[in-house]
Amino acid sequence: MASIEALADTLRSVATAGMKPKELLAAVRERHPHATKKEVVRAAFYALTEGHEHAHDLHTFAITERAFDDDEPVKAGKLSKRKNRKAASEGKPAH
Repeated sequence: MASIEALADTLRSVATAGMKPKELLAAVRERHPHATKKEVVRAAFYALTEGHEHAHDLHTFAITERAFDDDEPVKAGKLSKRKNRKAASEGKPAH
């Protein structure tokens, strides 16, 4: 049985944009033939969350900086199309 770290490293190295899940699983199983689908899925989550030091650092940065935002508050935009359609169906002007 391969370790979750080894599976996560393999996932990072074989994954490409547009790859289908079955293709990804097959690519991992070429290198780790005894890995179960459950282990590969857990390794995928591990690769996204804990396995990569830079991802953890970026996550920590984003969380800490989000709380201390000194920028101007966000201004409200236009009404969504959904509300405009509702007003139109009731015979009211959209604006």
